Amino acid sequence: DTSRELVKRDLKNLVILDRIDNPAAIAELKAINPKVTVTFYPYDVTTPLTETTKLLKTIFAQLKTVDVLINGAGILDDHQIERTIAVNFTGLVNTTTAILDFWDKRKGGPGGVICNIGSVTGFNAIYQVPVYSASKAAVVSFTQSIAKLANVTGVTAFTVNPGITK
Repeated sequence: DTSRELVKRDLKNLVILDRIDNPAAIAELKAINPKVTVTFYPYDVTTPLTETTKLLKTIFAQLKTVDVLINGAGILDDHQIERTIAVNFTGLVNTTTAILDFWDKRKGGPGGVICNIGSVTGFNAIYQVPVYSASKAAVVSFTQSIAKLANVTGVTAFTVNPGITK
């Protein structure tokens, strides 16, 4: 849904990183606005930081500039503790850290915008899903820390914290 809304805007490129290759979804996005170049790269947010950095080098080499990163990967499965933390928090930290190397003004970067997807549970834990709630609280805290460095890095960071979604 986020990608559908984005391609309706005046963008040049939309790059989607996901574990699942869905050509029909990519075709749908291209059809919404043929002026936007939609590109897909296979990516698992739980890959190590070095792999994420390599992929971003490829993307930056192709596009030259990237303005916005939306970290939207997330799962809600407290039976898979390590995976929940790896997807919801560690992967988000790695992706953010990797793109900061490209954007940080202290390193000659242009700055950028990071939108991390949190959850209302980051502020008000749901006792039935404590691991999920804690992982989203970590997202909020991490993003607040990155946001406080915006005047130094040139990178704006914020969270979107939805309630229950389908």
